[in-house]
This record gives sequence, structure tokens and C-alpha cells, in this order.
Amino acid sequence: MRTTRRTNRTARTAAALVAVIALAAGCSGSGGKDSEDKADGPSGGKGVTTPRLKIAMITHSGEGDTFWDIVRSGAKQAAAKDNVDFLYSNDKEAKGQAELVQAAIDKKVDGIVVTLAKPEAMQAVLAKAKTAGIPVVSINSGSEFSAKYGALSHIGQEEAVAGEAVGTKLTEEGRKKTLCIIHEQGNVSLEQRCAGVKKTFKGTVENLNVDGTNAPNSQSSIEAKLQADKSIDAIVALGAPIAALAVKAKGDAGSKAEIATFDLNAEVVRRLKAKEVTFAVDQQPYLQGYLAVDELWLYKTNGNVLGGGKPVFTGPALVTEKDVPQLEKYTARGTR
Repeated sequence: MRTTRRTNRTARTAAALVAVIALAAGCSGSGGKDSEDKADGPSGGKGVTTPRLKIAMITHSGEGDTFWDIVRSGAKQAAAKDNVDFLYSNDKEAKGQAELVQAAIDKKVDGIVVTLAKPEAMQAVLAKAKTAGIPVVSINSGSEFSAKYGALSHIGQEEAVAGEAVGTKLTEEGRKKTLCIIHEQGNVSLEQRCAGVKKTFKGTVENLNVDGTNAPNSQSSIEAKLQADKSIDAIVALGAPIAALAVKAKGDAGSKAEIATFDLNAEVVRRLKAKEVTFAVDQQPYLQGYLAVDELWLYKTNGNVLGGGKPVFTGPALVTEKDVPQLEKYTARGTR
């Protein structure tokens, strides 16, 4: 597994977090039987006896994006361990997401986890959360806006750095023209990924905007572009569902372009194994969900803040077919 230059710092942060969690769990007792049963799972451990908290996660996810299933899986596991009532909601439209954050404030939740894909729309409502005394942790997107908007910390990957790693990899493989597919217009993280690719790729990068919530139209758009421009020899999908569409579009267009993707799921791992996808960028979404809920629990029960005011990185790492044996069992259960 190939990682970028920030991997060592991420490992140290994760190791320190594990130590903090272990200490907190050891001091809190074994918990009731019900919380113990809920806590059993991939990460092991038993539930705590701290007061029950209510934590809301509001994301910009659109329909059919399996990435967020993995984020929620991690969040639910942490919630079970931490005696947390976990509330999830999402809206791909910025206005709708802001309204969901306001609804969480009105419910007087104990903490909010939020994505900042379209950050300007979230600024005012996050100010209201701060006024209400509700701590916020941002995940996945908009890391540069996190502290500015009052969040305790940001958990995710640095998108530009991830894109740069992809551009470097494609250059090493001798590719000349890359199609970078943006499946949600206005999402700053997706734009940063393509900009990162363009920064380090020695050939030409062209962006293609598609509607990621409309699979047939997205596939048709990719296919049409590949048919119109035979010089495209690399495709970068910015999400696992788009990678699947790109594989189909490539076949129908008779293209020989290499396909790389951001993010993992079970299908991407199968396509890595079949050599239909050359490599994937793993930002560990399970960890993003888990750490966000766990940080809010640590903050509410022990005053802890992760990262010392800096983002906590969960990626990126580049994975290839060589990593499939290690990843298959985790993606099959929805945790990678």
C-alpha cells in the first residue's frame, strides 16, 4: 500500500487516540449489558457508563453514494461504544443541509458532525451552533474552513494532496491525457482533487461535470466524451459509484483508458482484482465517522480535542490489486 507524505503523522495521531480511548474505557467500567451487546463488532470493546449523549451527523451525500454508508458504519460503532444516540441526515443541496443542521440545533443535540462541501452555506448555521454551545466536528470536506467556522477539528484527507498523488502516479505510468469526472458541481473537495491531479500530472487534464445522482446520464456523458476524444488514456473517478459507471462507459466506447478512483467499497476492490480499475485512493471513511463521534464524546466527557487545532488526516493512501487480499474482508463487511 502506497501512502503520501502525511501518513506517518496520521499514524501517530491514530495511535495516540487509541491510547486515550483505551484509558477512558478502562476508567469508566464495563457498562450495562445492553450497551455491551451494542458495542460488540469489528472494533471490539465494551460500552461506557458515561451519560447518554445525542450526536447528529449531517452530510452533503446524494442518493446512491455508498461512501456515506461506510462513514455511518464507523459512526454507529463509536456511538454504540460511547452510549450515544446517533442521528444521521443528509441533503445534497447546500440550503437543505443547512436546514438539517438548524433542525439538529433545535433538538438541542450534544454535538454535531458536519461536512463542508459547500462551506459558505454552512457558515451562518454553524455560528448558531456555537452560540447554542453545541460543539461541532467537521469531516471529509472543507478542512480549510473548519476552524474558521468554529469546529473543534477536522477529520479527513487533504484533498489537494490526494489529487497530487494521483497525478504523480499517472505520470509515472506514462499517461498523456486524463479525464477527471466531477460528480457534484460546486463541491470544493471534488474541485480540489482535480486541481491536485492537474498540478502534478505532466500531461493534459480535462474536467467533466456529471450528475452523480443520475447514473444513466452520468454513464452516457462519460461514454460520449471517450468516443469524441480517443486521446484520453486515463480516467479519474472521484467516487466509487462513478468508477463503476466509468468501467461500463469505457467498454461501450471501446476505450483503452486506464481507470483510477477515489474511495473504496466492495465493488472497487473486485474491480481492482479484475484489473478493471488500476488503483484507488483510500481516505478511510469508516475512520472519519468513528473518530468524529468519538471526539465529541471525548470532548463532552473529558475535554479532549484531537489534532491540536490542526486537521486529523485519515488518508490518502493509494491501493492496488496487490492490496486486495488485505482489503476484501473489510470491504465485504462495509468498514473499508
